[in-house]
Amino acid sequence: MRFFDLLIMSINNLRRRKLRTGLTVLGVVIGTASIVVMVSLGIGLKENTVESYASFGSLTRIQISSGYGNQSEDDYLVDATVTKLAKIPHVKSVSPILETDVNLKQGVYQGYSNIVGMPREELEQIPLAEGKLPDKNAATLEFIVGNMVSDNFYNSKTGKGSWDGEDLSKVDLIHKPFFTMFQNMGNGDESSQKKYIFPACALVDGGENGLSEYGYQIYTDIDLLKTQLKKIYRKNPIPGQPTNKKGKPYNYFVYNMVYVNVDDMEHVTEVQKAITDMGYEAYSSMQWLEQAQQQTDMIQAVLGGIGAVSLFVAAIGIANTMMMSIYERTKEIGVLKVLGCALGDIRTMFLMEAGFIGFMGGVLGLGLSYSVSAAINKFLGASFSSMTGGSGAISRIPLWLSGSAVVFAVLIGMLAGLFPALRAMKLSPLAAIRNE
Repeated sequence: MRFFDLLIMSINNLRRRKLRTGLTVLGVVIGTASIVVMVSLGIGLKENTVESYASFGSLTRIQISSGYGNQSEDDYLVDATVTKLAKIPHVKSVSPILETDVNLKQGVYQGYSNIVGMPREELEQIPLAEGKLPDKNAATLEFIVGNMVSDNFYNSKTGKGSWDGEDLSKVDLIHKPFFTMFQNMGNGDESSQKKYIFPACALVDGGENGLSEYGYQIYTDIDLLKTQLKKIYRKNPIPGQPTNKKGKPYNYFVYNMVYVNVDDMEHVTEVQKAITDMGYEAYSSMQWLEQAQQQTDMIQAVLGGIGAVSLFVAAIGIANTMMMSIYERTKEIGVLKVLGCALGDIRTMFLMEAGFIGFMGGVLGLGLSYSVSAAINKFLGASFSSMTGGSGAISRIPLWLSGSAVVFAVLIGMLAGLFPALRAMKLSPLAAIRNE
C-alpha cells in the first residue's frame, strides 16, 4: 500500500471519531503547553541571571586587584605584569587601571569621586548617554562622567547632601565646568589641594534605573592621566602610589587593578586559575555566575519535570484512544489482512494516527504556550526585572524549544501508539473477521 493511501486512511479514521480525537488532542495540548511554559520559565530565569551579572561587569573579564599595602615590590601590578598576563592562552587583551581620589567643586556644591584611567579599548566599553569618547589626540584630560557622580555632592553652605534630601539638580558635571582638586599630601584640607578644570566629554548611560558599574566614577585615558599626575606632583609622592622605605616615589606607576579580557566565556575559569597559580588574587563574575547557574539548572529541571508529567498523562490518553480504536476496528483490520495488506502497513497506519494526534496537540499546545508566556511577561515581567536586574521577560521560548516541543509531541504520540499498533499486527485475520 502506498504511503499516501495510508496517510489518507489515517486522517479519515481520526475524522470519524471527532470527539474522542479532540479530547485526546486536548490532553496533548495541555501537556505540550505545560512543558513548554515550564521550560521557558527555567530558560528565562537562567538568562535573567546571566543578564543580571553582565549588568555589573563583563562576563569575559577577570579583575586582578592590587594589594600593594601588604605586598612586596615584586608583587606590584606594573607594566611587566601586564606583559606577563598577556601571554596566558585565551587572553584577548590586558588593560591596566589607574585610580586617583579627587575632590570636586561646582559653585557652592562640593563632592568627591575617583578618576579612573584606562586604555582606549576599555573606554569604548562604557555606555554613553550623551557626548563622545575623549579625543585620541587630546593634549589634556577629558572626562567621561558617571551618571551618579552628582549624588556624591553636598551643599557647602548647608552641609546637606542627597542623603539629607538636598536638591542636587543644579549640579551639572557634563555641561558646566567644575574644579578637580588633587591632594598634595593626601589630606582633605582644601588649602593643600591643587585645582584644575578639565572638560567633560561624555556622560555615562545608567539605563532606565540609573544603575551602572560606571555610574559613580570619572573615566579618562590612562596615558594622559599618568602624564598629568607626573606634571602635578613632579618628584613628590603621588597620593595612592606606594613609596620605598625612604618615602621616595618609584619611577614607575603601580596600577590599582588590571582587567584581563578572555576570548570566550568558556575559558574564563581556566584563565582565572592560571592567574591565581601565578600568585595573584583574581575575581570574575563567572565564578559567581557558575554557582547561580547550578541552582537555576536544578530549578529548570524541576520545572521541566512538572511539565513532563502532564505530557506523560497525555501519552496515556493517546495509548488508550488507539487501543479503543483497535477494538472498534477489529473487523476492518481482519479484512485488510485477508486482502493482503502487509503487516508493516497496518502498523504504520496506526502509528501515523497516533503521530497526527501528537502533531496537532503539539502545534496547538505551542500556540497556547506563546499566549501564556506573553501573559506572564505582561503582568509579572516588570516586578521580576526589578528583583533580578534582567530584561523583564520571565518566560522565554527560543526557536529550538518551539521546534523541539512539536517534534517531542509527535514522538510521544507515536511511542504511545506503538503497543496498540503491534497488537493490531498480531490479530488473527479469521478471528478478526468473525468479531462482532
